[in-house]
Amino acid sequence: MAFRIGKSVMLYFGNDLEPIFIFAGLAFLLLIGPLLRWYVLAMTRHNFKFSKNYLAELVPFSLVFVMSFFVSRKWFETNNKEVIIVFASALIFIYLHFAFYIFLSGRLIQKVKRAYRNVLQTKSQKAIFEWLRVVIIGFIAIWISYFLNIIEDTVPYIVGPIVYSVVIYFLSYKAFQLKTTEIDGDAFKKNDNEWLYNKISELVINDKLYLESDLSLSSLSKLVGKSTQNTSEVINQYAKRNFNDFINYYRIQDAKRMLLDVTTKNYTISTIAFDAGFSTLSSFNSAFKKFEGTTPSLYKKRGSN
Repeated sequence: MAFRIGKSVMLYFGNDLEPIFIFAGLAFLLLIGPLLRWYVLAMTRHNFKFSKNYLAELVPFSLVFVMSFFVSRKWFETNNKEVIIVFASALIFIYLHFAFYIFLSGRLIQKVKRAYRNVLQTKSQKAIFEWLRVVIIGFIAIWISYFLNIIEDTVPYIVGPIVYSVVIYFLSYKAFQLKTTEIDGDAFKKNDNEWLYNKISELVINDKLYLESDLSLSSLSKLVGKSTQNTSEVINQYAKRNFNDFINYYRIQDAKRMLLDVTTKNYTISTIAFDAGFSTLSSFNSAFKKFEGTTPSLYKKRGSN
């Protein structure tokens, strides 16, 4: 990419630029396309491995790059019909080749997104999809700026490298923001998160572990045989709540039932709080207010009317 920008700047400001730099720079567009597709594959497949078959995609780049060393200034500056046809054909092929790979990469991303449409996506997977979306948009902007330049100088040639530079800086910023340097295709590796959440739900809800006032993230993690970080991430991912809210939600449901049940109508608020699994009355009142928007006393009063 740096070579492409450098060539473009020299072509714009340098009157005596050797044809070899012009054609070599154009040749690198034939390299960017395959690299883009391979990058998308690497970011969306956990088992991606570079195959020797992929080297066939470098044939157009290799041919044009090697041919650029045989383009003489004398031939290039003759401006006869043969030179114009060869140069125009090469230019059209190069830009269509680049456009094809942008389209191909975009389709790969959409295919993966459709596969995960009805699946709860992890934070890393969402970051990858957002990052690749921005990458594709950036490459489309680069392609348009260069392509418009060859159509009767619709835009000044220098606009191409300027857009190129802006896109690269913006992508660098997004990569830092989304922390894409820390994630790769392993984010799409099948894991046992769903099984783990079902196991947690079984213990907490079906076995009513939430009624135990000393239940903690650490003790629950030991029961399912996972780290506290893994257990916390799974609860956040599937329940959309942190550990405390996840447990307190079910405690509050039990407390609401006891507050309105005729068999427990004579229970005090503190008794109901402790029976529901809370260790203190204040934590019960806070949790109740958070989930129901009112106090336990008012809830009981309204329910009995």
